[in-house]
Amino acid sequence: MEKLIITAALCGAGTTKAQTPYVPITPDEIAEDVVRVAKAGAAIAHIHVRDDAGKNTMSTERFVTVVEKVEAALEKEQLDVVLNLTTSGSAFSDEMRLAHLPVLKPEMCSFDPGSMNWANSYVFLNSPKFLETLGTLTQTLAVKPEIEIFDGGMIQNVNYYVRKGDLKPPLHYQFVLGVSGGMPGNVESLAYLLPKLQPNSTWSITGIGKSHLPMLLAGLAEGCNGLRVGLEDNIFLEKGVLATNAQLVTRAVKIAKLAGREIATAEEARQILGLRRRPNKTKDCIYET
Repeated sequence: MEKLIITAALCGAGTTKAQTPYVPITPDEIAEDVVRVAKAGAAIAHIHVRDDAGKNTMSTERFVTVVEKVEAALEKEQLDVVLNLTTSGSAFSDEMRLAHLPVLKPEMCSFDPGSMNWANSYVFLNSPKFLETLGTLTQTLAVKPEIEIFDGGMIQNVNYYVRKGDLKPPLHYQFVLGVSGGMPGNVESLAYLLPKLQPNSTWSITGIGKSHLPMLLAGLAEGCNGLRVGLEDNIFLEKGVLATNAQLVTRAVKIAKLAGREIATAEEARQILGLRRRPNKTKDCIYET
C-alpha cells in the first residue's frame, strides 16, 4: 500500500494561548514547531500566520517572515517539509488572501470550495469569484491546491470548478469534518463523500475536537492517502490532557504503522501528490508593504 502522508496543521486562525500554551503563534514559535513535527514524521506543514497581537492575519509581509524563519530552521536541522500556506480568511479582502502566493510560490495552498456558517457563529466566506481566481492562480504558479471539504455541497462545487477549468485534476482533497455548521465527524459523512471524488484523486482527513481520533481511524480504515493532525483542529491528546503538535504527529505515526502503513517523507509526498518543489528562497522575494 502507498505510503501515508502526515500533515501538521500547526495553529490555524483561532487556537489561542488561553486554550493551550503549546500553540505556536510567533514566527519563531512556528519555525520551531515545524522542526519538531518534521522530526516526528510530518511531511507537510499547514501554516496560518498571526500578527504581533496573536490575531489571525493574511499579511504578505508576515507570511514572508514566517516562511523565511521556517526555511532557515529546517536548513539548520537538514530537514525537508512541504509548506502548505492557507488562503482562508473571510475577514480580509480577496486580494489580501491571494497576495502571498505569487510572492512565495508555495508547493501547496488551501482551496475552500464554498461558504458556510462556521460553528453557527459567522460566515466562512469563499465567493465564486474568489475561487475562480484562486483556481486559475494555482495553475499559473504551479501551486497544488489542497481542496478542504467541510460540508456536503462543497464536493459538488469542486466538480463545477473542474468543468470550468478552474481546477485541474488530479485533485487532492482534505476532509475537515466535525465543524458545527458543516458535516459531522463520523463514518456516515465519509461514506457520503468518498464515492464523489474526482477520478484519480488523493485524499486526507481530519476531525475537529472530539472527532479528531475517530476520523484518523476511519481514514486509515478506508485507505486514505493522508492524515492531518495538529492544534488547529484539536488541542487534546486525551480528555483533559493538552497536546503538542509533535505529540499529535507521533501518535498518528504510531497508529498508522499499527495499521500497516509506512510514513511518507516530504519527497515521497511530492511524488504522491505531483508537487513542484519550490525553487526560490524567501530571501529573494520582493513584496510591497
